[in-house]
Amino acid sequence: MDKLEQQSLDKFWMQRALELAKRAEQQGEVPVGAVLVRDEQVLAEGWNQPITSSDPTSHAEIITLRSAALQIDNYRLLNTTLYVTLEPCSMCAGAIIHSRVSRVVYGADDPKGGAAGSVFEILGTNKLNHQVEITSGVLAKECSEILKVFFKQRR
Repeated sequence: MDKLEQQSLDKFWMQRALELAKRAEQQGEVPVGAVLVRDEQVLAEGWNQPITSSDPTSHAEIITLRSAALQIDNYRLLNTTLYVTLEPCSMCAGAIIHSRVSRVVYGADDPKGGAAGSVFEILGTNKLNHQVEITSGVLAKECSEILKVFFKQRR
């Protein structure tokens, strides 16, 4: 697949992640959505739900990884790409590494807790037993805007 085809696919899947982020927003959650894809097929998807589930680990990425692992009956999610609207935090980055996701594509940087380089370098480090390919900034404006509007309304 050439670079333009990959960029087009990345935007397509990030658009789906944005739709899921809107579900989180409708539930009063921080609007973050995630989609896990293998061979251009959705394995699982999720959105932030820590408030509604009373579970601090219910980030969009964790929900998506758990669902995918159950779907394929394997905790190793090899040859997959995770699309997420916000740069993963350190908890999610650890789960991504342990589940062996091949690639993470995210939209907005998280300057307060991002673990793909904004604050921590967990996903990109070569010190762990698995390295993840990272693509950042896909539909960054749209992904940032939904978060800005959400927090502006909360203040």
